[in-house]
Amino acid sequence: MSIPTGLGILSLLLFNITDTFFISLIGTQELTALSFTFPVTFIISSIIIGLGGGLSAALARLIGRGESSNIKSFVMSGLLLGLISIVILTAIGHVMANPIFELMGAPASLLPLIDQYLSVWLMAIPFLVIPMMGNNALRATGNAKYPSYIMMGAGIVNVILDPILIFGWGFIPAMGMQGAAIATLIAWALSLIASLILLYKSQLIGRISLRSHTILKAWKSILKVGRPAALSQMINPLFNAIIMTMLASIDANAVAAYGVGIRIESLMLIGVVALSSSLMPFLAQNVGARQYERAKTALLGCAKFSIINQFILYLLIALMANPIANLFSNDSAVIQYIVVFLYLVPFAYGALGIVIIFANALNAYNRPGSSLLLNMARLFLIMLPMAWLGKELLGATGIFAAIAIGNIFMGGACYILANRVTEGNE
Repeated sequence: MSIPTGLGILSLLLFNITDTFFISLIGTQELTALSFTFPVTFIISSIIIGLGGGLSAALARLIGRGESSNIKSFVMSGLLLGLISIVILTAIGHVMANPIFELMGAPASLLPLIDQYLSVWLMAIPFLVIPMMGNNALRATGNAKYPSYIMMGAGIVNVILDPILIFGWGFIPAMGMQGAAIATLIAWALSLIASLILLYKSQLIGRISLRSHTILKAWKSILKVGRPAALSQMINPLFNAIIMTMLASIDANAVAAYGVGIRIESLMLIGVVALSSSLMPFLAQNVGARQYERAKTALLGCAKFSIINQFILYLLIALMANPIANLFSNDSAVIQYIVVFLYLVPFAYGALGIVIIFANALNAYNRPGSSLLLNMARLFLIMLPMAWLGKELLGATGIFAAIAIGNIFMGGACYILANRVTEGNE
């Protein structure tokens, strides 16, 4: 399940990496503006991820208990919840964008560039709700291959359209940063059409009458995991926003570099994220079927895989740090910050992978509140104080080192807790 899921996530991350790469070719200011948008776009995307996780876990537990008669209404109710949530959030995003970026320390000269990209991106994100949440529903039934094909197709469309719309081609004018967002909108719209067809053929959606009490019952079940899962997902971009504010007080070039760094981070963590995405319905089904020992064996095996996999990737990324940095900028200061980031932060990705895996496992064990508390403790009780101390001592380098040390500490703690996890609440 994890291999096709990983390919799907890779294609989704192509949106981020492709946008970052081509926009970096325009200039450092544009790259910095794009970097400032990441926390906002990640927070909104996190709502979809969290609700999708809630849908996946709740649906997998239903299947594990053999209660499959109301799957179609359950999935459609979940998709409706996601659409309503994202439409409300995007409306808030349109109104609150400039005050948020000013609070983060974005210079006034960058606000028009930020708006060029974000205004279109906010129109595009509702198109992603059904593909993302629908994919989670399909994974809960054991179908991970075809949803990944859809996301791979969308990623390829974005890669093709990005340079055409950003720099212009033939009769198509150069649109700059806005072109990148328009490419994303088109790719997500196409993925929406493909996802609706796949969900219909998989008999997860269809022409049925949804009653209000059925919808509310499904929402309650999904939100039991989805609400804390979404909050937990939102904490990470909120943390990144605070880190960017710290970096902005040091050097705007450090903000640009951090934006590149967290995009590379997403790429390096594909294996772990794919594994944890597949692990959650696997655990939920086994817990629902009372196969507790099998679930725990899978959890610990995934944690060990994270350490080995991420250490190998770290060696490769550390050796290639300078060439990678030069791909994204020709500014020597930005390049130096990217190199320092790649030397320090990815060293702890094996430990971070354990945190991600264990947090998702807690959702499958029907302990979403514990997962939320875990993330809050990691970021606000450990990482932020350490980042502040690192900033005071060593500037941007100290912040990057503090992130790595905090992740190592929490990864060790999560592995100990994973050994003690019990079957959870039915």
